[in-house]
Amino acid sequence: MRNNPIIVQKYGGTCLETPAKIRAVASGLADLHRRGYRVVAIVSAIGKTTDELVKLAYQVSPHPNRRELDMLLTTGERISMSLMSMALSDLGTPAISFTGSQAGVMTDESHSSARILDVRPIRVREELDRGRIVVLAGFQGVNPVTKEITTLGRGGSDTTAVAMAAALKAECCQIIKEVDGVCSADPRIVANSKLLRQLDFTSLSEMCFWGAKVLHCRCVELAQSQNVPLVLKKLGGAEQTTQVMREVIGMESGKVLAVNSITRIEHVEIDSADLNQGFEKFARHLKQNGLSWPQLLASACAGGKTRIMMTSDSESLDALLRTLEKSKDLRQQREALSSVSLTCFGGVSSDLPFKAIQVLQHHGIVADKCVLSPHSVNLIIPAENREAAIKALHSLI
Repeated sequence: MRNNPIIVQKYGGTCLETPAKIRAVASGLADLHRRGYRVVAIVSAIGKTTDELVKLAYQVSPHPNRRELDMLLTTGERISMSLMSMALSDLGTPAISFTGSQAGVMTDESHSSARILDVRPIRVREELDRGRIVVLAGFQGVNPVTKEITTLGRGGSDTTAVAMAAALKAECCQIIKEVDGVCSADPRIVANSKLLRQLDFTSLSEMCFWGAKVLHCRCVELAQSQNVPLVLKKLGGAEQTTQVMREVIGMESGKVLAVNSITRIEHVEIDSADLNQGFEKFARHLKQNGLSWPQLLASACAGGKTRIMMTSDSESLDALLRTLEKSKDLRQQREALSSVSLTCFGGVSSDLPFKAIQVLQHHGIVADKCVLSPHSVNLIIPAENREAAIKALHSLI
């Protein structure tokens, strides 16, 4: 087995939410193994387990300690890895499960949104060479200095899979979900959305940054930097795939690829003389309250106020807003907004922002602001108009 090609597959929580689904996934992994591949399976927590654990934590404590929250949340993936390994053994396929720390996933010391610093897959290689399928708990790692268990943030199992594929020089990293590959919009909102069979890394990274739930944004960046062959597949649907590559030949520059959305965007206002002082106060506030940095979208300073526009998962945003109630220099500026984004291949055509604003206006939706990048037009809108805006803008594809 030592010289056989390695395939890394990552399975999302909905693929594993019942015992029957776990056995079905195990059967597919066993088939790959019989065909001569060395197989590493990265598993997420079953179904809504992570949501349920977060809810439980906040029922016990209104301000759960971030270290203890990580200890709690990592149990979800450990359940999945153990059950998958049991299912494989019952099929007569040798398998072993590892936590992130056992697999050599080394992270920084941040809790709730740690970044991978290195992967040392010593035990993973040893077990692959012995002919076993290795099942890994995604979403988690360990800080090599403090020895503390950490989590990578929501969707972090995707990043675990890409990092492991890079470290093992895998033939391919396959992200497997219960939906088609990457679509031109969320098919639950836009029924006639199209499957994108090929995408370049830059466009996919932009889509994920601005709200596409198909992949963890950081995993796309990592796959691009490490040149990891990346494929998104539908569970049981070999034809429903999106292949991600460095360049997609023959696509028209400026063509709109997809409409994506961030459900919740918050604005924090900080009393400050300038932008630097505003960010210093914000960083200090996060550190004092044991909070991770949110995903920053834009900022500005005027009239003695720094305003930061940001997003994150709902639990993190709620935790941040609760801490603002006790601060005299920081406050929530306004009600939460949403974004709708047009991702484009090869750059934004000059009139696309105007076209997008006109389309929204025609549907009675007034954009609050427009944020541009070389690959996207991002409009900030009232949260109640989000789904209507996605449907309206999809007409530009």
